[in-house]
Amino acid sequence: MSTPKIPPAGNGARADAAGHGQVGLAGLMMGAIGVVFGDIGTSPLYTLREAFSPHYGLTANHDTVLGILSLVFWALMLVVTVKYVTIIMRADNEGEGGIMALMALAQRTLPKGSKSAYGVGILGVFGAALFFGDGVITPAISVLSALEGLEVVAPELGAWVVPLTVVVLVALFASQRFGSHRMGKVFGPITGTWFLSLAALGVLNITHAPQVLHALNPMWAVEFFLVHQWHGIFILGAVVLAVTGGEAIYTDMGHFGAKPIRYAWYYFVLPALVLNYLGQGALVLEDPAAIRNPFYVGVPEWARMPMVVLATAATVIASQSVITGAFSVTRQAMQLGYIPRMHTKHTSRDTIGQIYIPAVNWGMMVVVIALVLAFGNSSSLATAYGVSVSGTMLIDTLLLAIVAQATWKHLRRWVLPLCVVFVIGDIGFVIANGAKILQGGWFPLAVGVVLFTLLRTWRRGRELLREEMQKGGIQLESFLPGLMLAPPVRVPGTAVFLTAEKGVVPHALLHNLKHNKVLHERNVFLTVDTLRVPYAPSERRLQIDAIGDDFYRVVVRFGFMETPDVPLALMRSCDQDGIAFDPMETTYFANHETVVAAARGGMPVWRDKLFAFMHRNAAPATGFFRIPGNRLVELGSQVEI
Repeated sequence: MSTPKIPPAGNGARADAAGHGQVGLAGLMMGAIGVVFGDIGTSPLYTLREAFSPHYGLTANHDTVLGILSLVFWALMLVVTVKYVTIIMRADNEGEGGIMALMALAQRTLPKGSKSAYGVGILGVFGAALFFGDGVITPAISVLSALEGLEVVAPELGAWVVPLTVVVLVALFASQRFGSHRMGKVFGPITGTWFLSLAALGVLNITHAPQVLHALNPMWAVEFFLVHQWHGIFILGAVVLAVTGGEAIYTDMGHFGAKPIRYAWYYFVLPALVLNYLGQGALVLEDPAAIRNPFYVGVPEWARMPMVVLATAATVIASQSVITGAFSVTRQAMQLGYIPRMHTKHTSRDTIGQIYIPAVNWGMMVVVIALVLAFGNSSSLATAYGVSVSGTMLIDTLLLAIVAQATWKHLRRWVLPLCVVFVIGDIGFVIANGAKILQGGWFPLAVGVVLFTLLRTWRRGRELLREEMQKGGIQLESFLPGLMLAPPVRVPGTAVFLTAEKGVVPHALLHNLKHNKVLHERNVFLTVDTLRVPYAPSERRLQIDAIGDDFYRVVVRFGFMETPDVPLALMRSCDQDGIAFDPMETTYFANHETVVAAARGGMPVWRDKLFAFMHRNAAPATGFFRIPGNRLVELGSQVEI
């Protein structure tokens, strides 16, 4: 297989920077194999089996088997290899990937506040919501399909599949609080062993029917559609199972860089997957009855129990990558203002990306276990799988086209025509999976719609709350001169007033003057901004403007992949403009709003009430910004929206 020509990576591809020797590249490739490809790497456990499930009414004869294998192979080549690995990974947002990063990158190419930028925001948020809808199915179907190998090893153990799956999943989610960095040391070798086993089994089974190699010819896929005509499109609902995890490759790009991920895919993961799919097809050609579970039937009898153990470990790793991906997307959405702030723990002293969000973790666990108990087996779950994936892939293509048109002046001549091809394929996947909605596909779609409603309600509610706060706001330019005509008593120290509006007097200051009738020696109006880049450049981190009489306007900026630490950022101000922040001499003042729903024109009352509930249960901004509780004064107010 020839290596595709890869254009130079963007300037943000930090992991690909010069300085990585061959050892460094090999280490990053091993890490990528252990984390990035877990989801797509476990698809051979169920993909071919589901293509011949009674749901599709296909017979496992020679032409049909070759047609399905050809569709799987070319889906891997076009969707994963060309679209995600070769092209879309060029759309790095300062080295970071994923649908939220791609959305932010696309919005930067459009006029701020325009309808097109708003539409891109809607697409990105809906795609992120679909990501979560798909994410809760991945652990359930992966672990179930691995442990279903027990039914092949010893049919009498079939009754233990669901209980063991629940035990494995509970242990997986319970271990998240310790951080994935400890398990990460063994992820690469285990997943590497898994892919080597896939390749070895594939080569072994291909010898039973070498003619299966003809499936690499795309004409077999064309022939399949010619024979089955328009009904053939519905088989894409099973073929999409082979490419689930393609989005995760792009999402995890920031952890390892584009080059190690590409090399690992081209030279190791892709060949292993293709060989295994072809090997399963060869078994079915030799014995059509093997379609009941072609993966485990193709394993020599003496190796089946060890393979069940290895497959379970691989699916746990695949689930781990989905869970940590959910944590990362949640943090990005929090930073971009789409979801309420949540309590976030850092599980590594060295890696900022290693985080744990308890609310997301336990919420996912409840939903995943409920899915296992409700569906009972991986075949039933497969009918629910793919709806969210296909929707996310379509949104990725649309956002890619926007970025390519605006910024890739030399590449868009061939990227945009390819985007047309990708859109046609994505629409085919959406239609095929849409047919599964009544059989279970409604579940991830419902999860996506609910989460999308929550995300948009929070975003819109914050805008309405800000508008209400501004109505009674007083401009700093007129307030401070009047205040200094009869200045209150000054006390030692620095007071930092948190405010979202840079030119408006913070309500906390007004309340402090009203009740305490004092001013601090130095007063700072602090605004925290989130940039649409993953990491804020050092020269843009802090902006301090003196506005007279020891009053200062300060803006602290963070990227959407960073965890804001306001006290640390202020301490590093290095006595700019005559002000230094001594932690023991600094007091933070924040306003705490109590939201009350009212019949106004902003949102329907039910959404106002939903926002009020979300606002009431959100983690306070002060905790999110790491402001110490013993240096904090909160002053409350009630606001109607």
